[in-house]
Amino acid sequence: MKYIRDGRAPIPKSKITSRVMSANVGKDTKPELLLRKALRYIGIPGYRLHWKKVPGRPDITYPGGKIAIFVNGCYWHRCPYCNLPLPKSHTDFWAEKFKRNKERDDENIRLLKAEGWKIIVLWECEIKRDVMECAERVRNLVCKIDS
Repeated sequence: MKYIRDGRAPIPKSKITSRVMSANVGKDTKPELLLRKALRYIGIPGYRLHWKKVPGRPDITYPGGKIAIFVNGCYWHRCPYCNLPLPKSHTDFWAEKFKRNKERDDENIRLLKAEGWKIIVLWECEIKRDVMECAERVRNLVCKIDS
């Protein structure tokens, strides 16, 4: 079993685990695509994707209204609703990685708020459960700022 690695994670114990982990992407995830489709459907397009001009490169931004939306994967960002267990192998590595992810998320939100941005964090499970309700939360904030 030959691995092509970048050195950021320990070598998985199985080929299946390696394949699953390699398939993870950082943007244009299924929850993001679902939310963007819902935002267009309810009539609030005009957002920017992964805008580099603000801390944390939020998944979706409405720069004019200073609204940043983070679509967080439950596993990587440690969803407060799902209470997912740590992986069974390399537990110390993953515990530290998830801790750093959460600290980075918190710091990005703090920096955005300091610059006057309004933040919405939507979890993968929330979007899967009711994407239209999530889109309505965004519309309520966008409309409040526009009026």
